Amino acid sequence: MAIRPVPRTLLRDRAYASIRDAIVAGEIEPGAVVRDAELAERLGLSRAPVREAFARLVDEGLLESKPQSYTRVTPVVASDVRDAAAVVGAMHELVTRVAVPRLTGADLDVMRAANERFAAAVGAGDVDGALHADDELHDVLVRVGGNRAAAATVARYTPLIRRLERRRFGEGGACRSAGLHERLIEACAHGDTDEAVRVTAEIWRGLEELAADVP
Repeated sequence: MAIRPVPRTLLRDRAYASIRDAIVAGEIEPGAVVRDAELAERLGLSRAPVREAFARLVDEGLLESKPQSYTRVTPVVASDVRDAAAVVGAMHELVTRVAVPRLTGADLDVMRAANERFAAAVGAGDVDGALHADDELHDVLVRVGGNRAAAATVARYTPLIRRLERRRFGEGGACRSAGLHERLIEACAHGDTDEAVRVTAEIWRGLEELAADVP
């Protein structure tokens, strides 16, 4: 069987995901200059997909670029985080309203298991584990809601929020509440759409407030 070349789009997506995750995790710090040749070598890729990833990350607000001068990681800006949290929160409210009547017992089991992992990770100070579990929990509602535009918006703007969450968590600050998640899951289990939407709004309002005292 002939070996097929990896599609260019997959290389671009691989570069994008790797660089985005490094920025969100703080491995590439705010203000750091990034160079396509250097990152291409580290990723084992050519420069073309890295440049394409840079363009996407500029568009999404994680990088800023001055032609013929530099490309660098953007600072964590309070207004940007608040705006992103407001938009992402609105999308989560939308998908929650649609998803609640469609949830199965298996979906609720996934949400409960994710919240157990979330609570354990928060207790252990495991930032990666907590945020990964949080994504798993909320992704159930995004998936079941079935709104591709909302899902794309959530995927686009959540990294801006995650950078701040990681920093605050790393500084010993509060992370999202497992108790709020429990309220959300119980509302979903009882088919109480209005309550599920109210709790979802409360969760994301808290993230907007998290950005209130960012310099």
